[in-house]
Amino acid sequence: MNKKVKALALFSGGLDSALAIKLITNQGVEVIALNFVSHFFGGKNEKAEAMAKQLGVQLEYVDFSQKHIEMMKNPVYGRGKNMNPCIDCHALMFKFAGELLEKYDADFLISGEVLGQRPMSQNYQALEKVKGLSKLEDLIVRPLSAKLLPPSKAELEGLIDREKLLDIEGRSRKRQIEIAEQMGIVDYPTPAGGCLLTDPGYSKRLKLIEQDGLLNEESSKIFHLLKKGRFFRFEERKYLFVGRMKEDNDEIVKYKDAGSMFIRGKGVGGPYILGYGELSEEQIEFAKNLFSRYCKFKGEQPIEIFFNEKPVSVDIIDKEAVEENIKKYQVTME
Repeated sequence: MNKKVKALALFSGGLDSALAIKLITNQGVEVIALNFVSHFFGGKNEKAEAMAKQLGVQLEYVDFSQKHIEMMKNPVYGRGKNMNPCIDCHALMFKFAGELLEKYDADFLISGEVLGQRPMSQNYQALEKVKGLSKLEDLIVRPLSAKLLPPSKAELEGLIDREKLLDIEGRSRKRQIEIAEQMGIVDYPTPAGGCLLTDPGYSKRLKLIEQDGLLNEESSKIFHLLKKGRFFRFEERKYLFVGRMKEDNDEIVKYKDAGSMFIRGKGVGGPYILGYGELSEEQIEFAKNLFSRYCKFKGEQPIEIFFNEKPVSVDIIDKEAVEENIKKYQVTME
């Protein structure tokens, strides 16, 4: 009895990776979708799970956060405009997937990459660099652009039919949308930058953390705190994370144990504030006044707060002085 052909797919849950899987499963190949999880993208989410269900494939989450951070410190092919080491990142994902081939008894790997869709990280040279860096030779199949690339081992050995793969190139997604309609793929997410490392505002904040020597796994809670709300940097390794809305506050509470100081309102709504590092008395006072400034009373009357869960009074603030310090210390996403 012949062994069933099986493939592992790099799967974001988006249209391209969904189409890549569909092109391969339509050839009778069993596909297991791997959603890679780092501190900056991926992870358990309803959209990826709904798409995997729609495609009828098994979904597995692969956490490579620690190795991803190590790679980010010194990527072989450097970074893009922001903090994104795209070529090295793709190679690392393929390398991890390659190590799982034996576990899942799979024959080859697939991804939804499209030749020329991202000029810097998905041109022909970049795709070849990914293949070389991952040390997977010809085990990688890119079904959407396969006819424009050298044949893979799976194609040469007849595991899949090259003629049933595609020759999509460039940034337009018109063909993908048309093919998705033909294949009955619906409810796919609109294209968006799923990786925070490509975001200029987030990268601006993360670069400061890197400059402060905290781009490491031990400091990873900071990476998550940077995603939400307001961020203030006093000096090296001394920060405030300040909520703007409820979901920011929820995130701050989640990583509360990473901080040295925590502020919330007592009988008055307002931002949760987490202090990181050994803050001076002056910096702590600014944090208290910041809560008063952002609560509904706008610093214009005395309030009470919980400071490290102990009730503390905050008097009417000097709004002009607080505003000056906001401008001095806040690191915006702009």
